[in-house]
Amino acid sequence: MTDRLRDDRPIFQQIAEFIETSIVSGDLEKEEQIPSTNEFAKHYQINPATAAKGINLLVDQGIIYKKRGVGMFVTGSAKTIILQKRKDRFYDQYVKPLLQEAQRIELTETQLTNWIKEGLKNED
Repeated sequence: MTDRLRDDRPIFQQIAEFIETSIVSGDLEKEEQIPSTNEFAKHYQINPATAAKGINLLVDQGIIYKKRGVGMFVTGSAKTIILQKRKDRFYDQYVKPLLQEAQRIELTETQLTNWIKEGLKNED
């Protein structure tokens, strides 16, 4: 678990994001048990209800599920769901604004594509 929570977003969202990131990075595998709400509450010194709210977000999205009397576990499709959600968010937050600005400054599709390809080459 990360040691600190940020002040810029609700704590329950940060708990959910931490679990999602742990799944995407492979720190939590499918069918693996996640930390309990009490463990999150103790670690972050927060109300267990706040931790539960973050976990319940993921239950509602089909990312984790509850085994009665045992705990919460990662679903088999969790990573796929998270990656699709993050791709959709990436498109909305980055690609749409990029395309809108490219259109405003009359940047051609070819110029934009070449810059992206060039940028990807420079990352290697």
